[in-house]
Amino acid sequence: MIHVPIDFAFQAMAERSDRSPARWRRPFLRWLDAVEAGWAVPLLLVCFVAIWTLYLVIAYAGGGLHPDTLEAWTLGRHFAWGYPKHPPLMGWIAAAWTTVFPLSDWSLQLMAMANAGLALFFVDLISRQFVTGHKRILVLLLLMLTPAYQFHAQRFNANSVLLATWPLATWCFLRAFETRTALWAVAAGCTAALALVGKYYSIFLVASFAFAALAHPARRAYFTSASPWISAVTGLAVLSPHIYWLATTGASTFTYAMAHASGDAITSLGDVKNFVLGLGAAMSVSAAIWVVIAGMRLKQFPADFAAMSPGLRLLFYVAIGTIVLPILTSLAMGTDLPSLWALQGLFLFAVLVVCGTRYPIERFYTVNLTVTTAGVALAAVVVAAPIHAVYRNTHGYEEGRNFYPQAANELTRQWHELTAEPLGAVSGDDSLTFATAFYSPDHPYYARPFEYQYTWGLPRKTTLERGWAALCFRDQTNCGAWMDRVSARAGHFVRREFAVQATLWGKPGVTRELIVLMVPPRASSDSAPESTADDFSASRRTSK
Repeated sequence: MIHVPIDFAFQAMAERSDRSPARWRRPFLRWLDAVEAGWAVPLLLVCFVAIWTLYLVIAYAGGGLHPDTLEAWTLGRHFAWGYPKHPPLMGWIAAAWTTVFPLSDWSLQLMAMANAGLALFFVDLISRQFVTGHKRILVLLLLMLTPAYQFHAQRFNANSVLLATWPLATWCFLRAFETRTALWAVAAGCTAALALVGKYYSIFLVASFAFAALAHPARRAYFTSASPWISAVTGLAVLSPHIYWLATTGASTFTYAMAHASGDAITSLGDVKNFVLGLGAAMSVSAAIWVVIAGMRLKQFPADFAAMSPGLRLLFYVAIGTIVLPILTSLAMGTDLPSLWALQGLFLFAVLVVCGTRYPIERFYTVNLTVTTAGVALAAVVVAAPIHAVYRNTHGYEEGRNFYPQAANELTRQWHELTAEPLGAVSGDDSLTFATAFYSPDHPYYARPFEYQYTWGLPRKTTLERGWAALCFRDQTNCGAWMDRVSARAGHFVRREFAVQATLWGKPGVTRELIVLMVPPRASSDSAPESTADDFSASRRTSK
């Protein structure tokens, strides 16, 4: 009883604000007026990408790129219809991006946030099917307050690449179901295939499309048309090069994906619980804000749900499928089920909640939410990002991101002390290897075949003869033992140790020791010293 007058008073204040807005609100209202004119949403997305890219630049000023992003770039250095560890889309995108933009931290950070901005644009394409005006902005703002489009997106990998492909495929499916035209059917098939070559987890989205179509009252009209069959044939045609690659290479990507199916019933139940709780936590802030916006009007939810439009009902079935189908699969097969695998599907619930309301939402709330979202972003850039950078400069990252550029440059310098040939191949600790390939002026190639990435196999004799190097952090016992085995195989090598130190805006930070193993090209090894005793001596330097 206490909350009723408060809710009514707050709603009355919102209505008065819409009728007679304060002066500071008027620029925001003019912006909202331009949603249907076509420039309000692009402006919002450009500002979103710009400010969160700036956050990444500041927060990680003393550290290199995330290993997942470096791995995506490494994969994409040679075009293939598939890669042994992941489907190829993330590699393709990274390769295409770096043909236009330079190889630098800010460039790939911009790529990650541009992917998030594109994802939100595709979400808006769905929203505009059901609502107009500032409700479209509300959907985007609620999603911007989840961690999916900033912190999850910055690790550009096989998971975050789905942020854009899922809403794009969903939009095309909705249009194909509604219009049943050949053009939209082809688009639905192509975009569904695109999601699958992003990550095989997208099979749950495609299966949800089928489930939604079967559950929808208009299923007969859809399945008796040519639309679903055109989509299926088109999708298989687009996937055929990747399927052929799988068939001719041993399907190592599929094997890697199935490696997550190794749990028992108890573990699966725990994973399912954490999956649901994780998704709930990701949406908790947005859900709380929506409760404030809706107020007493939340009581209309059952009526709004019953009166849901056919398009939203189709979207509802898709949303249910993307949650229930992974859960059932996890319970049946004992697969892992981290909630971060499903973050790209949160947009479905934001669209349903906002677009499913039959009552008008005062623009007062949208302006307030805009200011809140902008305030969070600005606080992240001005306060959180510098604090994060300073803290990590003195405490470091577990994967050693603070030392990537220094380690790559020092290895390259020492390599050129031995030979005039550029450093062509590198192995060792994966994060250091990917970083060396990216940050070294020679840009060596990742020498370990991805199908043997976790087996610590020995490089081939021909690889060693062409020239090869490896890096390990000194405290990595597995990597160090592997280096010992490689040394015995190589015969002629140079092994050194040196220290690298993190720096941030000229301030020295944490240090860490590395071991490098260098095998010069056979053509230049004749001039190198025959004895390996001196090669094993510790050549200690600090690289800043």
